[in-house]
Amino acid sequence: MTTDPLREAADTMRAVRDRCVWTQQIDHRALVPYLVEESAELIDAVEDGTRADLREELGDLLWQVLFHSEIASRDLDDPFDIDDVARGLTEKMVRRHPHVFGDAVATTPEEVLVHWNAAKAAEKRTRTSVLDGVSPHMPSLALAQKLVGKAASVSAPDPTSIPELVEGSNPVPTSEAELGDALLALVAAARANGWDAERALRERLRSLERSIRSAEADPTPGR
Repeated sequence: MTTDPLREAADTMRAVRDRCVWTQQIDHRALVPYLVEESAELIDAVEDGTRADLREELGDLLWQVLFHSEIASRDLDDPFDIDDVARGLTEKMVRRHPHVFGDAVATTPEEVLVHWNAAKAAEKRTRTSVLDGVSPHMPSLALAQKLVGKAASVSAPDPTSIPELVEGSNPVPTSEAELGDALLALVAAARANGWDAERALRERLRSLERSIRSAEADPTPGR
């Protein structure tokens, strides 16, 4: 009989929930900090890690999914388990890829996005704003880039067109409010060029970290 690794992982999670006193008292909200941490570690593995790091961090994030699903399975009012989660995911992905599983045609990434957005809009008919579903808990730069895109979809003013942000008007912010405007304008420019503002800053910070560690290791007097 062939072992199903995913089923084995789910069974392991169930056993841990049953027998580990720490795990037994954790709920969805208490798990959130761990989910944030594991997500960040996966991002690090993708952008700056080894293949072994990536495999390990994907497993750690999968454990969070299994953990939340196991907690949900024991809810008295509205239980669901990992099978329900997987089934719902499969159904959604089939709906959102009619060019793969249906008769629709998509020969470019842009056409794929049209199908995806149409399917998503049909699923989320009760939403009244393009901002519905956008989490305010996203990192600020990522949230800014998301909101700039949403603004463009409803023809809201482009942050780069705000008079006080035009090139050369005031290149150095003189207040916190001006700094916020300048950062938003930079994020809008990133989106216009197809760049990821959050990743750009992360990669620059990694470079800064390497410089700091190099300075710490340099025995030159005065360091």
